Amino acid sequence: MGKDGKINDLVEKVQAYYPAADVDLLRKAYEFSAKVHQGQKRLSGEPYLIHPLAVASIIADLKLDVPSVVSGLLHDTVEDTLTTLDELKGLFGHEIGALVDGVTKLGRANFSSREEKQAENFRKMLLAMGKDVRVILIKLADRVHNMRTLDHMPPEKQILTAQETLDIYAPLSHRLGIAWIKSELEDLSFRWLEPDGF
Repeated sequence: MGKDGKINDLVEKVQAYYPAADVDLLRKAYEFSAKVHQGQKRLSGEPYLIHPLAVASIIADLKLDVPSVVSGLLHDTVEDTLTTLDELKGLFGHEIGALVDGVTKLGRANFSSREEKQAENFRKMLLAMGKDVRVILIKLADRVHNMRTLDHMPPEKQILTAQETLDIYAPLSHRLGIAWIKSELEDLSFRWLEPDGF
């Protein structure tokens, strides 16, 4: 399956629930993401582009709007490439720029102790939610794909990520009423936290 096949799959998935979707915008975001992430690889050795494509696909599974799917394709561009927020807003508009900015800021939330981290993360997320719940949903899609591909992380990072997922992201998806994400995140977390029991 070539790269273009993957974007075609995503376009078809979005069109299935939203026939009037702006297909050109989806393709433009895919091409931009491919360009700015070019040469970057994930720890698995796969091209980095596989990650934003997978995140966008999970967002489409949630049947979110086109700006959310586009933001999934672009969600790491400001954090991990030379792209600026202003550049993104210039190319894709203020709404998508604001979504990517929200996801980037959530990703930077970093705290010392687990208890503090949990409470503080919840507060930040709830604040973000007040503005736009789509930011949280994009972040959840990002976490789902990262948990699905946790095998390639160093062991201590696997445990930390799984614990954070169990403490913060699984309860959050429950609170938002997305049962399948909650159960998948819990299953994936327990796989790393309690391998014997799992």
